[in-house]
Amino acid sequence: MQQFQIRKDNFLTQRLVDATPAANLDDGQIRLAIDAFSFTANNITYAAAGDQLGYWQFFPPLGEQSDGWGVIPVWGFADVIESRCPEIATGERLFGYFPPAHEVVMQPTRISAQHLVDGSAHRSALPAGYNSYSRVHNEPGYNPATEPERMLLWPLHITSFCIWDSLQDSQWHDAKQVIILSASSKTSIGLGYAMFKDDQAPVTIGVTSARNSELVQQLGIYDSVVGYEQLQDIDPSVPTMIVDMSGNASMLNALHAHLGDQLLYCLRVGLTHWDETQTRLTVGNDRSSFFFAPGHIQKRMKDWGPQGFAERSQQFLRDAAAWSRRWLKTREVSGLQGLAEIYPAVCKGQIAADEGVIVTLGAAKQKSN
Repeated sequence: MQQFQIRKDNFLTQRLVDATPAANLDDGQIRLAIDAFSFTANNITYAAAGDQLGYWQFFPPLGEQSDGWGVIPVWGFADVIESRCPEIATGERLFGYFPPAHEVVMQPTRISAQHLVDGSAHRSALPAGYNSYSRVHNEPGYNPATEPERMLLWPLHITSFCIWDSLQDSQWHDAKQVIILSASSKTSIGLGYAMFKDDQAPVTIGVTSARNSELVQQLGIYDSVVGYEQLQDIDPSVPTMIVDMSGNASMLNALHAHLGDQLLYCLRVGLTHWDETQTRLTVGNDRSSFFFAPGHIQKRMKDWGPQGFAERSQQFLRDAAAWSRRWLKTREVSGLQGLAEIYPAVCKGQIAADEGVIVTLGAAKQKSN
């Protein structure tokens, strides 16, 4: 089997590592063949926050001389090809968090009809939301045709839903306009859609690059769209908050200087501009925070109960996915070699905003077998 790895100190340095799969499973374990997964700018955010939020710990790098190398987690589907867990049969299909590799071994715990949790020891202290897997064959109305959208949008739009819910709960931090940086990112688009559908939401301003401006305007979800070079066009007299998907500190500082005391709050979410994060922020910690979706999910599960959270979030995810079919295009690449070839373009932000990359491994596995 192979595993895709990058250097933790230089994301553009990558390699494919040949590794020997675990020969025998322990009692209770299952072996999964990873069939397909999405790969977007969100995955680069996992790398950029790998040390801070523990993303490097989910899937340790295989092979020799692994010091300094890391495995970026991905969202996708995998099939159980061997099981020593009585409750999980060979042939089951799971949706969730996987390594970009041909295989992975898991230790199912907290098994229900529709979900299980990977109880592997090295994952026990990591955020629970990333350790949960859906047993899709047991889902009412499961449709394989919707798998590409689910891989591409579910991990992004669940964050969009949580941001919208958090902002709504905080009364929008008293802001009358919300600036969304990197407005063409799929998480931003999900948030823009949520706010567009919310009659109580403040005015939204999408900030994007010139090459994505036309697409972002055509989406019709932002009240206005401005380019990175047009920040001075934003009205500085209006109480404002920023949702930052870019991680570009220089841009945040420029907005802070422009808005002054009317910048009430900055919610930092993504790192689409991961290579521009070294500048020190001028916005103080009293007016900014980093948003971590799994933490908000846990809060709402306590507030609403797991079923309540599932019902509210799933309705949004279905509606947002149906709307996204109007603009989202899928680009399919074959095998980990295909990922290796397209990876630099994803890493440098060169994939079109209305495009989503799906990596398929099924054919590669058949060849390797």
